[in-house]
Amino acid sequence: MNYFLDTNILLAYLKQHTLVETLQKYFELETSPNLIFTSAVCIGELKSLGLQNNWGEKRLLSIGLLQQFIIITGTLENIIVDRYAEIDAFSQGKSQDKPLGISARNMGKNDLWIAATASVLNATLITTDKDFDHLHNHFLKVARFDLK
Repeated sequence: MNYFLDTNILLAYLKQHTLVETLQKYFELETSPNLIFTSAVCIGELKSLGLQNNWGEKRLLSIGLLQQFIIITGTLENIIVDRYAEIDAFSQGKSQDKPLGISARNMGKNDLWIAATASVLNATLITTDKDFDHLHNHFLKVARFDLK
């Protein structure tokens, strides 16, 4: 099974939040044949958070620990770009092929890239973010968890 970790999940890993243990048990993340992905977009968001919040050098360096996950950059670039466009049109309720069925959803551009990448990888998107809910079972599977 393929899993894609959203930025907020990576942040939970860095903070050693109790959610990580729950995820490891629930999805059996540490066992084969599962593949665990993230993207350069998520790593960039983390680094930006670190700079904005004055993380110390040690904490900024800890982002490197996330290399245990497969980091997707431009490997599938054209397919991801096309999926980005499809998801954005769908979220705006303007897809000719798939009606949204609810009012338009404005997604952040980084979230669109994350969703497109997870979709192309046929990966379940693991997140704490409700902004992906409308995509569940349309473009990808979304597993949303609460940080509490």
